[in-house]
Amino acid sequence: MKSIYRYIFTFVLLLAAISSYSFGNQTGMFIFVALGFILEGAFWFGLFPLKRNK
Repeated sequence: MKSIYRYIFTFVLLLAAISSYSFGNQTGMFIFVALGFILEGAFWFGLFPLKRNK
């Protein structure tokens, strides 16, 4: 069940990043492009988490 939430969360992050990029390009507001960049980074780090050796 935990993996389902992880997939839903990464999908929501991807949709939020795409919509933020789109809104930023339409309005010309750089803050939404920067927000899209941050959300995309969170998507990629959530998709491939860092594994640490103990």
